[in-house]
Amino acid sequence: MLSAGLVMLGALAAPLTALWLLQRRLIYFPDTTIPNPASVLSTAQEITLRTGDGLALGAWHVAPTGTGCGVTVLIMPGNGGSRDLRAPLARRLAAKGFAVLLLDYRGYAGNPGSPSETGLLADARAARAYLVDHGVAPDRLIYFGESLGAAVATRLAAEQPPGGLVLRSPFTDLAAVGARHYPLLPVRLLLRDRFPVAKLISQIRVPTAVVYGSADTIVPPEQSAAVAAAAAGPVRVIEVVGADHNDAALLESNELVAAVVDLAQLLT
Repeated sequence: MLSAGLVMLGALAAPLTALWLLQRRLIYFPDTTIPNPASVLSTAQEITLRTGDGLALGAWHVAPTGTGCGVTVLIMPGNGGSRDLRAPLARRLAAKGFAVLLLDYRGYAGNPGSPSETGLLADARAARAYLVDHGVAPDRLIYFGESLGAAVATRLAAEQPPGGLVLRSPFTDLAAVGARHYPLLPVRLLLRDRFPVAKLISQIRVPTAVVYGSADTIVPPEQSAAVAAAAAGPVRVIEVVGADHNDAALLESNELVAAVVDLAQLLT
């Protein structure tokens, strides 16, 4: 009986160990191709961000093309692709008078390093530091976080508050999403990167907008609603009816742009 139990334990231990070691491949899906701004966003300026742990990251800064409103939007992307996928949103925001910084994390878009919760936060800090060093006042800065990037933006806002915060399709914490998609695995026990959004948003008092799709199959809509409910400051909730996680309605829609515009009006 003991031998059979040990064999079963060993059979379980091997895949769980593999999952522990390889789990970040199930979380982060970087496009490693270096994006070319000329092909997707001709107004973008190539810049370099310097992280606290010594990495040099490529990013784009986009100047306003419409009448300037004096507000800058720092876009923290989700777990897939690269900054060229966020170019349409940046273009629309620039036309509304915003300056925009499109960040790519370590390991994405030809950047050195490997993504992790700690690493992504360091990258976001570097992007904020670049903007502040170039004259952007923190109270004229909006953090925009998309999906996993909403977790990064929330963590950054908890330690370095912006003027406003836009969270697109936020989850309550990464384990809650993992448990939804892998119900048979002990996700909370094994997960290395936590991203506790709901816990952190309860400490943040800046004006916040939460945007999510009612048909999201990646981040359950009720999790985004729970994040909004946990916010300590004033919060506006925008549900985009019928939108799934990666639909255009959640990438560059009128509702998304309007959420940023309305939030910026609170900063004037």
